[in-house]
Amino acid sequence: MGLNWNEIKSRALLFSKTWADACNEDSQAKPFWIDFFEIFGITNKRVATFELNVKKLGGAQGFVDLFWPGVLLVEHKSRGKSLDDAVDQAIGYLHNLPERDLPQLVVVCDFARFRVQRLASGKTHETVEFELKHLHKHVKLFGLLAGYKVQDIQAEDPVNIKAAERMGRLHDALKASGYNGHALEVLLVRLLFCLFADDTGIFEPTQAFQDFVREHTREDGSDLGPRLAQLFQVLDTPEAQRSAKLDAALATFPYINGKLFAEPLRMADFDSAMRQALLQACSLDWSEISPAIFGSLFQSIMDSEARRNLGA
Repeated sequence: MGLNWNEIKSRALLFSKTWADACNEDSQAKPFWIDFFEIFGITNKRVATFELNVKKLGGAQGFVDLFWPGVLLVEHKSRGKSLDDAVDQAIGYLHNLPERDLPQLVVVCDFARFRVQRLASGKTHETVEFELKHLHKHVKLFGLLAGYKVQDIQAEDPVNIKAAERMGRLHDALKASGYNGHALEVLLVRLLFCLFADDTGIFEPTQAFQDFVREHTREDGSDLGPRLAQLFQVLDTPEAQRSAKLDAALATFPYINGKLFAEPLRMADFDSAMRQALLQACSLDWSEISPAIFGSLFQSIMDSEARRNLGA
């Protein structure tokens, strides 16, 4: 018989007190999460894998700190480290996971804080952040661990169809211009990340990427390729290593760890219609699109037949 919520909350309170002073990822993260599972009565079987080797966005190899296929992905940091960086890493792992293994919850944690993204809520991704001492108030976020079902996201949600349609137009135009193969795939993955980052707090101020394209590239699109290449280079460069004379429009963008922007790409050529297609994609609210469906969304962008099946 499963645990009732009162018992789960009592266990969560004890867990919070036990781990109140934990701080070191290397030595304490694994026992931390083993104890976390015990809050929900998960003690007698190995349900999750620690340090799973996966391919990240951009093709580099990475290690998911904890992965329970179809249920949970965790990126854990030492106390005080950036949860934003942890979110970037976690999102990067989702792209190459098989559809059947996509998690319903993505959790980043530094012992003191949890940030939980619920990727299968029917409301795209809900994000909740709280301190360890308040875990007992938020245990229902992890209801699926106690046997509660979380509703799946529908890839056919209207906002996802619009995203596939608008990015699909840009894909088709780039391919028709002769920009194809691996370079096209990497470029679109980077643009998808920028669109998502623009509306979810990764880029600040909000819509910094949209403003950069609208205000700092020519309307005919002739300089969009070089400007994107410059932006990608900035995103791959830690702030302390950037030029003191860097354009202010670029200096506001954060460093994105994880090698997504590290690979040199040949430059794409754009025209006014292609620039407009990118701006139309920017106009969507990408915070309403779950990272959990990035794989299927990317496939529909790259494949016109898949786009038609989606309804775009």
